[in-house]
Amino acid sequence: MSPLPYDPARLAARAAEIVAATRELAALGWTPATSSNFSMRLDAGHAAITVSGRDKGRLTEADIMVVDLEGRPVATHHRPSAETLLHTQLYARFPDLGCVLHTHSRTQTVASRLFARQGHVRLAGYELLKAFAGNRTHDMAIEVPVLPNSQDMPALAAQVERLLDAGPLWGYLIDGHGLYAWGKDMAEARRHLEAFDFLLACELELRRLQP
Repeated sequence: MSPLPYDPARLAARAAEIVAATRELAALGWTPATSSNFSMRLDAGHAAITVSGRDKGRLTEADIMVVDLEGRPVATHHRPSAETLLHTQLYARFPDLGCVLHTHSRTQTVASRLFARQGHVRLAGYELLKAFAGNRTHDMAIEVPVLPNSQDMPALAAQVERLLDAGPLWGYLIDGHGLYAWGKDMAEARRHLEAFDFLLACELELRRLQP
């Protein structure tokens, strides 16, 4: 039997980290009906990612598989999420990136529908903007892209590449779908994900309260 092309001990550690995070996010109601997918980098050429179609609140380490950076399964019969390419394109582009999280909270999904026509959500003046890596002040604005939903992952990934070329990006929404956020490790990716959800909720509440 040929040796695995990745470190099994590292996979076990990453799997445990992903399982713990997914259970917490599922408890928040952010992963309804087996939705969402989560990944962490294993090494320069591989990532650990959730197996397709599993209840994220009941994952075990056996529900985490390995893919290469083109999204192909490695040494497994499991099937990765159809959206795996949206994870691996980030790992391929950013060598220091360590974690990608994709959730479907109600806030994220409603915001994606509300702002789909204008193609972005503008977040300005919030103290919590400092939660995003590299930001040092609230006195700024960021635009969270809202991409049209598509089952054509290469086409969707190409749109993301153009956004990444345009400047700093910590995440994006997909219309009627949910949010992608990432970071150098699980802690940073979680911070970005939670900051986005809170700020999107603020924008939705402001629109509800405004006459």
